[in-house]
Amino acid sequence: MGTNRPNGSLYTSIQNKVGTIEFGHQASNSFTSELLERLVNEINILSANDEVSVIILKSEGERAFCAGASFDELVAVSNLEEGKTFFSGFANVINAMRTCKKPIVGRIQGKAVGGGVGLASACDYVYATIDASIKLSEISIGIAPLVIAPAVERKIGRAGLAEMALNPTEWKNAYWAKEKGMFSKIYDTILEMDKELEHHASQLASYNLDALSIMKNVLWEGTEHWKSLLLERAEQSGKLALSKATKKALNKFKK
Repeated sequence: MGTNRPNGSLYTSIQNKVGTIEFGHQASNSFTSELLERLVNEINILSANDEVSVIILKSEGERAFCAGASFDELVAVSNLEEGKTFFSGFANVINAMRTCKKPIVGRIQGKAVGGGVGLASACDYVYATIDASIKLSEISIGIAPLVIAPAVERKIGRAGLAEMALNPTEWKNAYWAKEKGMFSKIYDTILEMDKELEHHASQLASYNLDALSIMKNVLWEGTEHWKSLLLERAEQSGKLALSKATKKALNKFKK
């Protein structure tokens, strides 16, 4: 049973050096700005905690993993400052995941759209089920996946990014995501996935923390400029959100 809190929920637990962050929202586990801020804070806290060696990022329920940023907040954007702030949410999360000292293992039990694909891409290792299809729908509503593009491209290459971004209504299945490098392992059921994930996380947590941290740095080499790049992309996205074409497209999706 998922949360019914308007700003969503986020819970953190630590057991045997494994820190688990679980987020949820009644709208297919989408993210409000407040929830994104809380996620950034939790990632930073676990990164600095010497009692944590590995982090698991997961969402509530058995259906969608994450539907991206809050649609209601996107529709409400009325000026450039609001737009930049809105799109900076996922920029800050991806940068927190990138600079986190601990490896982050993603648990993707269902569909991921937009920012949800960005989250999966920013994980260092990803477990998924066969139901974990992915889609970048931004172009279809007048914006573009600019903020998450660097993270997605880092995992699946520029050609893969183009294939997703320029076909915004097409779902890519979990096997496609694994073949491209976004997913590490795929399982038929959530039960099977969780069993293997628990075992792997336990193994990782038993290893030398310094070695894990150094390996994490190596994996993210060459991304140091993302701190400014992603915020620049957030501003570009904010401008797109204010365009007449985007407002017209968004009106079609209003309830």
